[in-house]
Amino acid sequence: MTVSRLRSDDLPAAASYGHTVATPVHFDDLDPMGVLHNARYSVLVEHAITSWWSDRGVSYAGGAPTTPDAFNVVRDFAITYHRPVRGTGQVNVHFWLERVGGTSADYRFRVLSTDGATVHAEGRRLAVRVDPATMRPAPWTDHGRELASALVKP
Repeated sequence: MTVSRLRSDDLPAAASYGHTVATPVHFDDLDPMGVLHNARYSVLVEHAITSWWSDRGVSYAGGAPTTPDAFNVVRDFAITYHRPVRGTGQVNVHFWLERVGGTSADYRFRVLSTDGATVHAEGRRLAVRVDPATMRPAPWTDHGRELASALVKP
């Protein structure tokens, strides 16, 4: 198992790109050994990204998408685990966009200790906007691109 350490100038609080969300780890997120279950890391990432978009009006309020950009699916999700999260408490999820394409958004993320000194996991999440009628890729709206630009790593 590789342990990744961040330099102080790489801490999420000082990051000039992306967004960091403090996220709780609950008792039912743990496996029998008392560490965060591997499947729960992706859920923490999903919650962080969904929360960011929801705060900007892109969500499923009342069971329907508030904008066309809310109708998107994950095409690819990859994660590398470095150091287990032990027990309940808080972790930070730092995420950003590497690139926004015509129909796709290439996210990167890190699950960090609250002080930012330990990278528990890191990975990639590729989302594709789809047309609800055809379920085929569809272009992001100009408004969605404008919002997403705040997450793009320079």
